[in-house]
Amino acid sequence: MTTPTTDGGPATAARGDQTPMTVELDGRASLPELTALLQQACDLAEDGRSSAALLLRLTNTGAWSEDLGIHQVNRWERAVRRLELLGALTVCTVDGTCGGAALDVFLAADRRIAGSGLRIVLNGRDGLPWPGMTLYRLTHLAGAAQTRRLLFRGDGLGGDEALALGLVDEINDDPARAESVLDELGRAGATELAIRRRLVLEAMTTSYEDAIGPHLAACDRSLRSRGQAGELAL
Repeated sequence: MTTPTTDGGPATAARGDQTPMTVELDGRASLPELTALLQQACDLAEDGRSSAALLLRLTNTGAWSEDLGIHQVNRWERAVRRLELLGALTVCTVDGTCGGAALDVFLAADRRIAGSGLRIVLNGRDGLPWPGMTLYRLTHLAGAAQTRRLLFRGDGLGGDEALALGLVDEINDDPARAESVLDELGRAGATELAIRRRLVLEAMTTSYEDAIGPHLAACDRSLRSRGQAGELAL
């Protein structure tokens, strides 16, 4: 487990004050430790001063620990949901086996980059998939039919298969690739991308009648922004 830090490398200069914050999540840490670190990272990303981008590097990923309590799991799920709706860009990297809490974080990120050695594993020490929100996110990303098939695959899922199912955005072994992606995404604006991300997430469970209001509000925001940009250009 690593304390959130800001990175002052080349990507920082490209985004001005939108300094990317790097967080390393070590799968060997306890779930309360991981929850506290994730909440701390979200606090810093949302304070408007430290960062508009969050880079999550997952290490030593694996199965869930055996000494969990339901209250710990509930606090963890709330932290991951906060990450999923964060008003900052989130890029996550992982290589090797990815399961347990690390898989939750990976699936909640805006952009998911995996090394060529990735293997997504659902089954825990009891031989069964964890019944938490991992399954929920997998279903939303890959569909119910594909997720149902994964339930019965004890060997896990390789990188190419995960890429084909949309669970991974790209396979890349370059350690600097994540910073490049943050730089590319950052040009569009973290807040605007976060608004569109939320619209996409809510589309699966919201009726047209309930969805049109937030979509129109987002369109109005975009049009006003273009108008202001046009006035500045005159």
